[in-house]
Amino acid sequence: MKTILLPFSGSDTATAALDTALVVARDFDSYIEGLFVRQLPPIIAGEGITLPGDYMTQLAEESQAQAKFAKEKFEKAMGERGIASGNVVTKGVSAGWCEIEGTLTQAIGEYGRVFDLIMVARDEQRTIDWKAACETALFESGRPVMVAGASAPQTIGANILVAWNGSTETSRTVAMAMPFLVRAKTVKVLSVEGSNVSGPDVEHAANQIGRHGINVSAESIDPQGVAPGQAILDYAQKMNADLIVKGAYTHSRLRQMIFGGATSELLNNSTVPVLFCH
Repeated sequence: MKTILLPFSGSDTATAALDTALVVARDFDSYIEGLFVRQLPPIIAGEGITLPGDYMTQLAEESQAQAKFAKEKFEKAMGERGIASGNVVTKGVSAGWCEIEGTLTQAIGEYGRVFDLIMVARDEQRTIDWKAACETALFESGRPVMVAGASAPQTIGANILVAWNGSTETSRTVAMAMPFLVRAKTVKVLSVEGSNVSGPDVEHAANQIGRHGINVSAESIDPQGVAPGQAILDYAQKMNADLIVKGAYTHSRLRQMIFGGATSELLNNSTVPVLFCH
């Protein structure tokens, strides 16, 4: 986890994600790159339709002002935390800044492909749909995505809960999470009855993870009438987990939009950082 991409708006939740990224960075001597995407003017369909020049100018000025605010907030936060900046390779934690034009959802999916980890804030304070950006990162970047909580934890990865359901997505997430797993004090591999797909069971998964020298155990639980996602969150709280590892959207997004699902539950409600892959 040497390189971390952090889409940064300058909001309070984005700053919490920055501090969460720093917890990871200090463990791995990582480089954190703040990213701001200057939104392109909306395209209005129709022959002969154009936007007034003063309106286009206003949009550009607003976007530049937002980018300036975010950059200043990012650099001030990093300076206050003693982090070197400047897009250079250094020993220890370092930081840099990038601005690109486009849409946040497209940019995070494409630009994020060269980073080891993408950190996403639950940025409810912005009009941009952070869930859409998170989903695009999951489906388009090919990289693990960590969703930060409302505040940064003291540790990430000391006590890890792996939500196992036997799926390809979960298998991929465990592989991507290995830098965290090999450093953990304890790892619990959890299966929620009734939510598994065809694949290796929880004991087999834990046995193979343990071959990396990891202190791991397995457990299968009855959700006792609650949704699988809530059962995972309840167990994470019970074991004082500081990181949840889960495959994202092992069922379709459409199904989860209609019926709900564990990925949606964790995206919406986890107070613990969650590492997702698809």
